[in-house]
Amino acid sequence: MRLLRSGLFSLWFLGVSIIMVLTGIFLKPTRLPAWGIQWSRLILSGMWIAGMRVEITGQENLPRSGPMLIASMHQSAFDTLIWLQLLPYARYIVKAELMRIPLFGILAARSGQIGVNRSGGAATMRGLLRDGGAALDEGSQVVIFPEGTRVPAGETVELQPGIAALAMRSRQGVLPVLTDSGLCWGRGAFSKRPGVIRVVILPALPVGLPRPQLMARLTELYAKEASAQRARVAVDNFVH
Repeated sequence: MRLLRSGLFSLWFLGVSIIMVLTGIFLKPTRLPAWGIQWSRLILSGMWIAGMRVEITGQENLPRSGPMLIASMHQSAFDTLIWLQLLPYARYIVKAELMRIPLFGILAARSGQIGVNRSGGAATMRGLLRDGGAALDEGSQVVIFPEGTRVPAGETVELQPGIAALAMRSRQGVLPVLTDSGLCWGRGAFSKRPGVIRVVILPALPVGLPRPQLMARLTELYAKEASAQRARVAVDNFVH
């Protein structure tokens, strides 16, 4: 039954995405933010097919308007959809490879999403500061995944320094976000696990926090959440 429900959800995800991309390519750039919101709403509305639902806490910490840096844990495709529902105008910092996907990449670029080369180096940092800084200057809420890639639930990786550099450049607070989406919607996993995906939006870290303290605080928060996820998995495995 679980594989069947996962397969049906995958068909829903793929079908909705194909239809939306083919229709979105004809829209003007000014209409693409609303298009993106509708696309994510349709995808997420089908999560019940696989027995998944969402629980969000801390929404009072989100900005009603104006710029903000959202530093979210990243475990699944879910994390790249939910912010289109939670923010007035979310702009993601994503890996450059996504911007090269036929048609989708065109729409992502036209809607203001920011692609960065994950190879690192000075050029990557300059591009991040230039494009991410410009988006914040325009009043957008920028979503960045400091881990740099999707990380399996319960695991940790060294965080990328771009978040601290962008925060210092833009003089914006950083809003840490924890998620356990990988417990239900694993990275690259066809089978989806029924359950609740939790998103915890924490209060913003102070503006102007020095880079070492900012990185240390995010690392601490992510590590604590990963530890809690490992404990939950251990309990579930014991029970079942």
